[in-house]
Amino acid sequence: MKNISAMKKAIGIFQSYGIPLTGKRKSANFYRELDMDKIFVSGLVFELEYGLNKELADEKANQVETPSELIGYLMSA
Repeated sequence: MKNISAMKKAIGIFQSYGIPLTGKRKSANFYRELDMDKIFVSGLVFELEYGLNKELADEKANQVETPSELIGYLMSA
């Protein structure tokens, strides 16, 4: 049940950034396909960490390139 509420929070945060997690968008590259700057990706990572009360290692946070990768890292943290 805890994972379901965490996923709902994560989906809400992604939607606030205009990123739907359906279809091909969940595996779209933040920089090439979603045209996001590094600062917005860092902000997204921060909001997800804060909202889910989890913390990613800095190297993982800097390497993440797709929404599905980011969710996978956060759910395993």
